[in-house]
Amino acid sequence: MSGELRHVAASVHGRFLVRPGQRGRPALLGFHGYGESAERQFAELVQIPELEGWTLAAVQALHPFYDRRSGEVVASWMTKQDRELAIADNLAYVAAVSAAVRAERGCGGLAYLGFSQGTAMAYRAAAATRPLLGLIALGGDVPPDVAAQRRLRLPEVLIGWGERDGWYTEEKLDRDVATLRGHGIEPRVIRLAAGHEWTAEFRRETGAFLQAQEAAGRRT
Repeated sequence: MSGELRHVAASVHGRFLVRPGQRGRPALLGFHGYGESAERQFAELVQIPELEGWTLAAVQALHPFYDRRSGEVVASWMTKQDRELAIADNLAYVAAVSAAVRAERGCGGLAYLGFSQGTAMAYRAAAATRPLLGLIALGGDVPPDVAAQRRLRLPEVLIGWGERDGWYTEEKLDRDVATLRGHGIEPRVIRLAAGHEWTAEFRRETGAFLQAQEAAGRRT
């Protein structure tokens, strides 16, 4: 005899780390990779140059677990189980964080950055957010639910790809570029002499990209 699977909605608390910026300046929200934490992502965000005065916020995924090696509490954005429900939960969560950041500092625009598993979250959130200054993706691909949207709208996109990345391969990169171009979006791709990781070069390019997007926003 098999049981009947049912679902029930529940409220949970998420967490994010923030460095408040100057009132009226933009905010950058970062989404960490699998098995990472808000603290890990925040440590990378604060090293990005050219963002003095920006609000920086590292958002932690809603599904925490213990790293078996270190005992540190880390998190995952989702699994294949109840995937559609998890996507909806995550989008509502990121929208709430974005609203809180906007309200607190009167931010002059938002940008999203995702690393590894967090890249899918960044793409999903960007496709659902208006307006947005920019989207940065490092070491992660466009999720199929975003690629399949009939009228995909995204801001300027910057993709970081490591030549030695064993997970986000060149084949996946080429597929993503073709997917975005099919939607009329021309991404800027940075090819890095690196693996599945952050680098100083990527941070420099990200800082310059975001500074340019802020300047363009002022002119419109």
